[in-house]
Amino acid sequence: MTRDDIETLIARSALGDRAAFSALYVETSAKLFGICLRVLHDRAEAEEAAQEAYVKIWRYADRYRANGLSPMTWLITIARNTAIDRARKRREAQPGLDAAEAMVDATPGPEAQAISASEQGRLSACLGELDAGHSDAVRRAYLDGETYAELAARAGVPLNTMRTRLRRSLIKLKECLTR
Repeated sequence: MTRDDIETLIARSALGDRAAFSALYVETSAKLFGICLRVLHDRAEAEEAAQEAYVKIWRYADRYRANGLSPMTWLITIARNTAIDRARKRREAQPGLDAAEAMVDATPGPEAQAISASEQGRLSACLGELDAGHSDAVRRAYLDGETYAELAARAGVPLNTMRTRLRRSLIKLKECLTR
């Protein structure tokens, strides 16, 4: 399915077209579920997060604007943010976890397998252009769901410095990916 096809399905979903939304789900659910599973590391919770993400996509489809960015980026952002919110709530509900239990598994998960080889290759190449520490921070923040405060503490830098590093890194990634 092409980018234009996905944009069309999102636009038709915004108009309440259930068939278009169903087709959008069929085309994107494996990738979005993989992202949720990568963040949450629990199949049942990832299924709930993916379902919640699709409810948000249905509700907010009218907010998507085709502006040169990939519609998959919009969908992935919704799924990722939904999963991160669930992970944060889970951490808050379990304050007694020791550091070993709270560590994130860095092995490639289903999300990495779901991304097409060309997209993964381009993203990896662009991440490789960043400093190793910046690349690691981007991965931890946007794939593993770590907070800016956690990243700042890990790197031993002030919170605003970490925010600035991540923002600059994302700008560099965007420039690289649009080349």
